[in-house]
Amino acid sequence: MSNIDLLSVKAVLVTGGSGFLGINLVRYLAGKGISGIAVLDQADFDYPDMKPHVKFIQGDIRDKKIVEKAMQGIGQVIHTAAALPLYSDEAIFTTDVDGTANLLEAARRNSVERFVHISSTAVYGIPDHHPLYEDDKLDGVGSYGKAKIMAEELCLDYRHRGMCVPILRPKSFVGPERLGVFALLYDWAKDGHGFPMIGSGNNLYQLLDVEDLCAAIFLCMTLEDERVNDTFNIGARDFKTMKEDYQAVLDAAGHGKKIIPLPAMPVIMALRFLEALKLSPLYKWVYETASKDSFVSIEKAERLLGFVPGYSNQESLVRNFHWYLENIDKIQGQSGISHRVPWKQGILKFAKCFF
Repeated sequence: MSNIDLLSVKAVLVTGGSGFLGINLVRYLAGKGISGIAVLDQADFDYPDMKPHVKFIQGDIRDKKIVEKAMQGIGQVIHTAAALPLYSDEAIFTTDVDGTANLLEAARRNSVERFVHISSTAVYGIPDHHPLYEDDKLDGVGSYGKAKIMAEELCLDYRHRGMCVPILRPKSFVGPERLGVFALLYDWAKDGHGFPMIGSGNNLYQLLDVEDLCAAIFLCMTLEDERVNDTFNIGARDFKTMKEDYQAVLDAAGHGKKIIPLPAMPVIMALRFLEALKLSPLYKWVYETASKDSFVSIEKAERLLGFVPGYSNQESLVRNFHWYLENIDKIQGQSGISHRVPWKQGILKFAKCFF
């Protein structure tokens, strides 16, 4: 399939289109001149700028009838919907595995041309080497990591049955509309506080800008089947240590504050305890990996897709921080467990005064 052929695609269905990645992708595709964008999400599509350009179907991907309805007339599916790690185990497995199965089967029945699945580098777990390659062992941490592996296995099954199913494994991605765990950093930076780092902060930790992820998705939509029908790591090319990259946000805040390294093991033990008591929003995969190197090879995506990241870690973090400051009036008072709202800080909000 070539770029010109994309114009003949009847419609593109974005699952999870009301979420952080979803809305950025919808805007990206619209900016590329793609019409016929449909969104399936159980959350309302509350974006006035894009509502006139999108067919919105409100529903759950676990509902087979809703999925079948949403799949009518669809040429390509971009599957971004997922239950994140702060959801219950049941919600994670039924959404990320059963929901993916529903979508794949409905896509097959309706002769969908491509099914682009957004997975996660969480499938690698806590690795013992870097960089990570697409053929490395998969060992997901927690329900989310395990469910993402199971969802990939479903995708591989349908790929073997003749469908074109590109799988993307993005690093943690940031950009406009991204809050979640990053809201902790932005809130503390805004208010003129330093920010604690688990460990020395001298570890390399790769991130990804959401616009670069959208570009990778678009490549998977528009290049030839034989190039895209594969599995790809997606991440920033330019990244430094955690301490250096996060310090860029504190510098942008202009209060002269610094990243403050803390001994890793005592902090991890404390966060394990607080998580068990549901007093902290940080889950195992966040605090267990924060003090370790975490980066993947993007050579395969560069070679086969022509993927070229446009943003460094620091550029992504700082542009997201500027979006946060510009939208602080809308954000204040919100909380939840998605990437689009700040996570409740729990007992961590009291730690803020010590930094």
